[in-house]
Amino acid sequence: MGSIQLMDDTQNIIDSTLLSELKSTLKASTTLTPDSEGYAESLKRWSESVEKKAGAVVLPTTAEDISATVLFSKSNGLEFVICGGGHSTSGASSSEGGIVINLAKMRRVSVDAEGKTITAQGGALWKNVDEAAAVHGLATVGGTVNHTGIGGLTLGGGYGWLAGQYGLVIDNLLKVQVVLADGRIVIASETENQDLFWAMRGAGSSFGVATEFTYKAYEQKDPVWTSIMAFTPDKLEAVVEFANQVPKVSGGEAYILITFAAPPPMGAPMVMAVAFYNGPAKKADKLYAPLKELGPVMDKTSLIPYSEMNGLLNDFTDQGDRKSIKGSTFLTPLDPKFVQEIFAEYTTFLQKIPDAIRSIIIFEFFSTAKICEIAQTETAFANRGHYQNILVSPRWTLSENDDVCRTWSRHIAGLFDIERERVIREDSNLKDDGVGQYGNYDSLMATPQEIFGVNYQRLRMLKTIYDPENAFSKAHAIVPAVKV
Repeated sequence: MGSIQLMDDTQNIIDSTLLSELKSTLKASTTLTPDSEGYAESLKRWSESVEKKAGAVVLPTTAEDISATVLFSKSNGLEFVICGGGHSTSGASSSEGGIVINLAKMRRVSVDAEGKTITAQGGALWKNVDEAAAVHGLATVGGTVNHTGIGGLTLGGGYGWLAGQYGLVIDNLLKVQVVLADGRIVIASETENQDLFWAMRGAGSSFGVATEFTYKAYEQKDPVWTSIMAFTPDKLEAVVEFANQVPKVSGGEAYILITFAAPPPMGAPMVMAVAFYNGPAKKADKLYAPLKELGPVMDKTSLIPYSEMNGLLNDFTDQGDRKSIKGSTFLTPLDPKFVQEIFAEYTTFLQKIPDAIRSIIIFEFFSTAKICEIAQTETAFANRGHYQNILVSPRWTLSENDDVCRTWSRHIAGLFDIERERVIREDSNLKDDGVGQYGNYDSLMATPQEIFGVNYQRLRMLKTIYDPENAFSKAHAIVPAVKV
């Protein structure tokens, strides 16, 4: 057996003997080491703050090679991680000295137009899925940014522009191919390995490597209505009051994001609104007319193919710089005075840390009725309820600002937690068994109990079956119920 050597620059690397053994086990993969062309590029992540120097990067093209890499890593005591789209800001898709299984060469997407299904390999991005589906006049629930990987978003639940109409991404997942910790390659669906399918829908990253997804698709031949507006801060309360009405009056076809940002050329904190409507333009115009009457300083309204919708926020969320994300939730109607307090906190933060000028806070408003049609315990995802998501995403360039930016995001999320609990205390009818936490928005690691709530103990029991040694522990570490 080979060994891991420690280099002078403290980078752990896999020695040549062990590396040769690894390569000999793989039939359809490219293996990169620190001296390989393309190695540095393979380490890049959406956030530079979580980039690490892997001992080796395996780019497989088959589930069989992923299985072989998992077994090789385990048998040699090597850390291994999975990288899909590379958007994790927790560092879960990077390894210092271990093996990265990078799915970048597994992005094939096929569409069954007659059966209305989409099948995509585990490394696909939402852009790949959206564009392949659009060729056939179809769409499925995806994220709100198209350069994210389908794997992480799906396995954690998955909200998106179409969630109000069709539910979460996992609610439209028909089956998934999974490489398990013991190397087996299995299908999980409503008819095969049902307990694993239950776990994969919300906690999938803790149970294996998802190498292929099959989704339900829907007709989407007509363009969608969208508008990006910018308002001066004095319009904030009125904007929030409008957004509070969207979940009430929408049958799921409307979705609006209210964002605090300091976009160029303004360079000062503004209130942005990204409005979406999947239906007739006249209905959209009528719904959003009161918002436009507030007098935005910028208004870009258009009808576009749905496949382009997920690219509208790319400029706000492009790769590069150091980033973190932290989430919370709120209940509507959201108190405009409270939002004013958050805006003041945001403005103060940018004044104190000018390096973080590209930081954003996003409020999501849409009808959750469709999501709530499924019981809390029907999938591992435990955030079903009338919750709206909040995303706090600091962005900066200097490593000396790492701690202050991450601390600030925790602080802001904590304020939302407090506000949500205050609202529930005042109206007990709002209390349910949802956790009020969206795991995909938690890079700063809430506990698995906080993320999975009433489903946590069942997940622990299933870990003893599918991953008793806890090989898949880089996301929200679910501890097996029985130690081995």
